Amino acid sequence: MTDRRVGPLRNFSDFIRGERDRLTRQWMQAVSIDASLAEPDQLTYQQLADHLPEILEVLCVALDAEDLGRVETSIERDGKKHGNVRWRQGYRIEELVRELDLFQKVLTEALEQFVERDSTCTRRHESRARRLIAETFSMVTYASIKEVVAERDRTIDEYTERLERANHELTLKQRLVGDLYESRMQITRCVAHDLRNFLNAFSIALQLIERAPSQADTALALANRQAADMKQLVDQMVEYSVMLGDSAPLALEDVDLRELFDELVASTRPSIDAKGLALRSSFDAALPVVTSNRLKLKQISLNLLSNAIKYTKSGQVEFRFATRGAEHWIIRVSDTGVGIAPTDAERVFDEFERAAGEEIPGTGLGLAIVKELCRVLEGQIEFASREGVGTTFEIRFPLRVQ
Repeated sequence: MTDRRVGPLRNFSDFIRGERDRLTRQWMQAVSIDASLAEPDQLTYQQLADHLPEILEVLCVALDAEDLGRVETSIERDGKKHGNVRWRQGYRIEELVRELDLFQKVLTEALEQFVERDSTCTRRHESRARRLIAETFSMVTYASIKEVVAERDRTIDEYTERLERANHELTLKQRLVGDLYESRMQITRCVAHDLRNFLNAFSIALQLIERAPSQADTALALANRQAADMKQLVDQMVEYSVMLGDSAPLALEDVDLRELFDELVASTRPSIDAKGLALRSSFDAALPVVTSNRLKLKQISLNLLSNAIKYTKSGQVEFRFATRGAEHWIIRVSDTGVGIAPTDAERVFDEFERAAGEEIPGTGLGLAIVKELCRVLEGQIEFASREGVGTTFEIRFPLRVQ
């Protein structure tokens, strides 16, 4: 009795398996003439029909058993797979639905042909087969649409994240442009101020020579000092602009710190002696050869030492290279100079800032250069200062710059 009840549907499933190629061609013909389907025209035969066998097979299994429950998991899996492929092929949801509707229509027509040929297939069998076909395609369509929507949402989330990152980067760049503009305006104001002082001093010197020839030496000394200050300004501006505009990869090398330290001490000694200061130098013998950039380390040290000497009227300057833990080393420069007021502490690394005021000559670029060079060499700057007592700068570098 059970075999007679399911026999016609099993026969129908065998009919579908046997006619699979013809049914596929019939479906593809229906797809090709449907005006609402544009994307399938761009696909090859294999790309268009590659998931039909799986969908047909789960339908046949359902017809064999007359029970969708046994193949529900397979239907959902094949539907998701079909939806994922169609999404990547560029289908719109309405195209996906229309395509599956045409497939269902082809199978419904195949059922009508089978009923005409198989006298054992009653109306009850036909109705049950139609229901299984409709429910199978309903499940396939639902799973496919669900997958397409999930893929679309993932893509939207990805694009949204990219857009948010791009907006964040744009905001940072706009802020950087604003800061850069303000920085350039500050440079313009400072350079104009220094040039005006330079020209005023030269004008005073020329007037002094003209009115009092006996004081020509004093006037020339004043003019020479101004010329030296302007040369230092120009040299440091060139150095700073070249450094900021340098986009070349950092050239790393093995640096003998002992050799560099001795060179720095020797080059600094004349300025120390000229001001009657004491130089306390200390090199840690445990320091190894490091991987860094020798010229940039030299620039950092010279700028720190120059600042220390400039702002120290009496006392001493300390200069030290030492290890700091297992993976770092330090440059330490301290002085007994005028110190930095707490209100000036946050701007000592800004361009053209002179925390001690105008009475001490200088460009105000030395620490800005130090800050940028430390960024390039992965250095961490710390400083401590007390007005009238002195200032200490300590920069920690890795033994190997990456």
